[in-house]
Amino acid sequence: MTETDIDLIEGLRKQSPKAQRAMLDRYGRDVFAQVARLVPGVENAEEVYQDVFIKVFAHIGEYDAERSALKTWISRIAYNEAISYLRRKSQPVVYYEDRNGEADKLSDAEVNETFGRPNAETVQLIRAALKHLPPDERAIVTMFYYEEMSLKEIAYVTESIPTTVASKLCRTRKKLYKIIKMLQS
Repeated sequence: MTETDIDLIEGLRKQSPKAQRAMLDRYGRDVFAQVARLVPGVENAEEVYQDVFIKVFAHIGEYDAERSALKTWISRIAYNEAISYLRRKSQPVVYYEDRNGEADKLSDAEVNETFGRPNAETVQLIRAALKHLPPDERAIVTMFYYEEMSLKEIAYVTESIPTTVASKLCRTRKKLYKIIKMLQS
């Protein structure tokens, strides 16, 4: 951990407004992006974003640098707040369901062909396809690809283990591939 992070955490533990502003400046944009990818609607994402930092400021004393990086700890709070929000709102949403196991039959090479060389069209299709995934799967994909988190970090955020995250990511990529093919047709 850098000395800047140590000073920031110390300031937050003392409830310093300057430290709180510094925290928002440093991590606010990433947290909002993470939340906005999971929670539909800017107003809803802003509400969750505020809840995340209220929780961060209230629970900074519980942060343990030995267990995770500060950014990963904040991501875990953001993930949990977004999932809790979605459960509370429980709006009916139809997600793609692979009932026949067709996605599992896809080869990794086939899937990598789509995700390996993303162009502008592919990126747009991926964004559209993500909306058809349940929040937990969408979160794993966005943490891995958009936020470039490691499997270990994602496992910490989702309270899972890296091998489970890797399996779920592999299955979800195949699901995304099927959704993209459906959107293209």
